[in-house]
Amino acid sequence: MRTPRRPAPRTDMPGHGTRRLQSPLLSSRTLSLSLTPRASFISLPLSPPRHGSRCRTVLSPTQHSPPPCATFSWLSTRVSDPSSKNSRTHARLPSSLSLGDRPEAMAAEGAAAAAASEPELVSIPATPRGLSTPEGAATPTAAGRSKEAGTPARRVVEGLRGYLEDVGHITRLDPRDAWLPVTESRGGNARYAAFHSLNAGLGFQALLLPLAFPGLGWSWGIISLTIAYFWQLYTLWILVKLHEAVPGRRYNRYVELAQAAFGEKLGVWLALFPTIYLSAGTATALILVGGETMKLFFQIVCGPLCSPSPISTVEWYLVFTSLAVVLSQLPNLNSIAGLSLIGGATAIMYCTMSWVLSVSQPRPPTISYEPVKSTSFGTSLFSTLNALGIIAFAFRGHNLALEIQATMPSTFKHPAHVPMWRGAKVAYLLIAMCLFPVALGGYWAYGNMMPQGGILTALYAFHSHDIPRGLLAATFFLVVLNCLSSFQIYSMPVFDSFEAYYTGRTNRPCSVWIRSGFRVFYGFLSLFISVALPFLSSLAGLLGGLTLPVTFAYPCFMWLRVKKPERFSFSWYLNWGLGVLGTAFSLAFSLGGVWSIVNTGMKLKFFKPN
Repeated sequence: MRTPRRPAPRTDMPGHGTRRLQSPLLSSRTLSLSLTPRASFISLPLSPPRHGSRCRTVLSPTQHSPPPCATFSWLSTRVSDPSSKNSRTHARLPSSLSLGDRPEAMAAEGAAAAAASEPELVSIPATPRGLSTPEGAATPTAAGRSKEAGTPARRVVEGLRGYLEDVGHITRLDPRDAWLPVTESRGGNARYAAFHSLNAGLGFQALLLPLAFPGLGWSWGIISLTIAYFWQLYTLWILVKLHEAVPGRRYNRYVELAQAAFGEKLGVWLALFPTIYLSAGTATALILVGGETMKLFFQIVCGPLCSPSPISTVEWYLVFTSLAVVLSQLPNLNSIAGLSLIGGATAIMYCTMSWVLSVSQPRPPTISYEPVKSTSFGTSLFSTLNALGIIAFAFRGHNLALEIQATMPSTFKHPAHVPMWRGAKVAYLLIAMCLFPVALGGYWAYGNMMPQGGILTALYAFHSHDIPRGLLAATFFLVVLNCLSSFQIYSMPVFDSFEAYYTGRTNRPCSVWIRSGFRVFYGFLSLFISVALPFLSSLAGLLGGLTLPVTFAYPCFMWLRVKKPERFSFSWYLNWGLGVLGTAFSLAFSLGGVWSIVNTGMKLKFFKPN
């Protein structure tokens, strides 16, 4: 006896509305499919089916529409719904969703996988990770699963599952990210992460570390440097983990993560100024250091024939800025990976040469290692804070960690935090191998006689006649190369902000000429600030104290706000303690900077650089 067909359900009932979805994997093709209030499967084609082929792909078993940021565990072949075969609706993937970071490659791979298969009809649930199957969903029996285990369809299912895990997950992306220099290229890897992290984390600030030891002494200086190193390494790990803390969302910039953790307005207030200062302020300082080092290099190479120098200090600033602007024409963050490698390698070399040359030479006869004694408690307190501030400011680059990680692809099997953390560990191991010898070797070689310019200035002042001119010239030349390379990576967030504003207003990417104009403008604006406002170096302590939470405090509070660890757990206590302590140090260093300005005074000289 033939079973009568069930009448087709009414399409005006709830749950039968038309839903339009879109995905680059589907090449914008539409499919009519069975869908009822009890149906738990939506089948969509991976590619145009061949004649006679019934290849389909299950997208989601959610109730009526997929969640905007759902991460689906695997795909299956087409699933028939035994409860209804007549009711139909149309479906496409949402245009705001993108499968992974390589839509073109995924579309080609998916089409090839679909075209090569001739699956049968099976009933296999495909539930999103973290979501339960809706009530009434059709699930296969144990016997059915056993029977299907060896079918060609089952093999296709497993292949598609592995394909999706290899390729990526559904992520909400801003289309304008493909136009901006930070996220324009997603081809980064662990090597690039190591290059960028090393270039951003090691620079001329390391040469100032011996200045912290006269105020702290041997014991407290080593202890403080060790604690600061592991503290900032922990906060860097937090930033790497928080890059994709929310499924379907990548925080590509430090300000974006701050807004997600603290709120839209408060996040901007807390993070915008420190990150801008760490980028633009560092670029201005690099112009000053690079220009003055180029002048010293010229004097050493030319010798007495070029004394006095025919080129003024401001003109050397102009030469350095011109070279930096030419290098800044590289389009995006991944394209400067070679420069970051050069910057990191030169930083390692000049740090090593500076402490090796200092230790190998005879020490000054009047050297002393006794901590500097102050006449009053206030002077002693602020001297100690100044020493701690020098140690804290030697660690940099956290404002660029999320931007570096944003250049990497991210998938289920290969999330971006894995290569990022692998590269960061290598980079910060090399940084430790430079910072500790410079601090200890420099203090051993010069003691309390260390000049304010750091170990490189001491090397030139005490041993310029004892060390071959070629070695001294090579050391200064390496510093110049490192400053040129660091200028690029620290300026990239500023370039990104300029172009984000332009694309937001015009809704189109920057042309080559507009991008080049932004970078030329920024480079010479930094030159103008460094020449017109030379007294800004006197505010370094105050402004540096305000930016300290970016490295030592904000990441801990972000972890508490985003991850929400259990109250009174070890993680809860640790992050609250480090966050509060980092904020307290920030306020103390800012007060120390104010005290230094009041105590020593500040001469407001415009357009008169030293």
